[in-house]
Amino acid sequence: MEETSDHPNPTTSTPGTTPELDPKTMRSSKPGLKRLLITTTVLFSFLSGLPFLWKSVEIYRSQLPFHDIDSLSDQIKSTPLRFPCTFHAVFIGFGSNDPDQLRSEIQDGVNQLTGGSSQCGSCNVSISVTVQSPDELCSETFPSTCSYRCGVIKRDSFGGGLDDEVDESLDDVFGGCSGGIGKMYSVVVVNKEKGNGGGDEVKAVVGKRRHAWIVGSGLEERYGEVVGRVSEVFVNVFMNGGREEGDSIRGEFMPVGSDGRLVLSFSLLNSNPRDWIYDWDFQRIDEGLLAPVTKALAPIADISVESQVLYHTPKSSFSSWDEKLQSYIFRTSDLPFFVNSNEWHLDTSAGASGRSKILQFVVYIPSGKECPLHLQLPNGEISKTNGFISPMWGSVIVWNPRNCDKDSESPSRNMISPQDLEQIVEVFLGQFRQLFGFKSEAIYTSELGSYKILPSERGFTEWELDVLSRKHTCFNLHSCATTLGSLSRLVQSLPRMIIKDEIGEQVKYSLKAAKLAQSNASLGGYSSSASSSREARSLAENAFFHPSIMSVSYFSYEHCFAVYSPFFLPVAGHVVLAALREWKRYKQEKAKYLTWLTRKKTA
Repeated sequence: MEETSDHPNPTTSTPGTTPELDPKTMRSSKPGLKRLLITTTVLFSFLSGLPFLWKSVEIYRSQLPFHDIDSLSDQIKSTPLRFPCTFHAVFIGFGSNDPDQLRSEIQDGVNQLTGGSSQCGSCNVSISVTVQSPDELCSETFPSTCSYRCGVIKRDSFGGGLDDEVDESLDDVFGGCSGGIGKMYSVVVVNKEKGNGGGDEVKAVVGKRRHAWIVGSGLEERYGEVVGRVSEVFVNVFMNGGREEGDSIRGEFMPVGSDGRLVLSFSLLNSNPRDWIYDWDFQRIDEGLLAPVTKALAPIADISVESQVLYHTPKSSFSSWDEKLQSYIFRTSDLPFFVNSNEWHLDTSAGASGRSKILQFVVYIPSGKECPLHLQLPNGEISKTNGFISPMWGSVIVWNPRNCDKDSESPSRNMISPQDLEQIVEVFLGQFRQLFGFKSEAIYTSELGSYKILPSERGFTEWELDVLSRKHTCFNLHSCATTLGSLSRLVQSLPRMIIKDEIGEQVKYSLKAAKLAQSNASLGGYSSSASSSREARSLAENAFFHPSIMSVSYFSYEHCFAVYSPFFLPVAGHVVLAALREWKRYKQEKAKYLTWLTRKKTA
């Protein structure tokens, strides 16, 4: 390589100097930069390609609102959602009672029953009382939440009338009431004249609307009992739905899929079609009996109904003949083995997504060899419904043909009569209520007495639907916050996770729906809050289980380096080493040159 020189050739003798040049430690020419520039240029060309390489392996991540997710979780935990509930009590035939004192005592009874609980889904209670004297003069608490017209309710109207008619009349009376924010529930206490009501018997009825009434004679003397029963109706019935178990959201059973959908699958099973074959007019069942139920539960779940008829479907358990009962029996100990999963192909919902909940409702028709077939309870009695439920799965009803004489040569084809279908659907609705946590019998019993509950043609009364809306709103919001929190922690822990814009939009819409549900709940919109919370939970689940989250790009930066280093490291290593060697050589040659200059000056 050509090098420049600012000094004469050291081998040439110059007068007055004695040059002594050691080639190992000195040089008289200045080292050149061409080799260093070439190696450095090659090195920087490789370094300039690193940003392009980084861009090529970059993972697209939509920005998620982590702060809003944490804020929602903290808010749900710290401030449980409570719904406004307005309770109005009307005392008919009470003369000397102070409405303010009655209100205070009812409030104390409500506080005692609730225990000061502020769990999610509970009521933010507002109580008002109206006292109507026997002379139809009224006094009420101020401010009153109901513009009740004094004298509209007559004591005689609770005599021998039908309970359904009384319920409708109360709904007409309180239809003009302004409950303010939230739903208004009323309890009418009627103190009948002695000798005109059948003794001291107290009749308590809870209607299918949002009204209840307690009728009896001498109730003004039993003042404390009356106040206790009014508080009990408000809390244990209207607020908690007549449930005996705890009111915890986490332990509540919720037979609705995470996507807000519920599929009711009805199956008619002919155990042995060689004996007889039965079919049903399921369209009549769907349109006449099930449609009101699915419509009533629309804010809580998107319900679809389907049916099928199967043949050759024997049960897995064995039955035995009972001479006393003159029938074949199967016991409650046999129920875990009754459903034959190998022969009962009940998965009919091809359109339901993986997160939809499917409840199976099975009508089992036994073969001629075990007909009639009845379920024997542990106390030895025969079940009235001849059916049972399986939590998280559905229910089974054993239906025996009226004529158990089989004809093996020519099996008959029959249709289940409309009367039998109605009875079967009634049992199914009772089992369906149990799956949602309500009692199947139309009565509520407590220490203070029993209450008759009027059934609704929709399967659930209005106050029961309110309970479901409150509980499911809280359940959905809690589930939404938990799912979004898990997604947030997962995304932040995996920096190489692909987050598409669709996931980000679903998270934002889920948070928006959750806030809307909270707002609607605070304003008393039960149905709207349940619908919004269902949407919030569904969107959160869709974001968490998005297919792109299962991408193969869940590798760390170290893994990325290990994958791409075999392609670039060998060449890049030689270039870096060459640059380092050239820099080291240049420093050595320059040091030799500086040493020669120093020796020359001192010579």
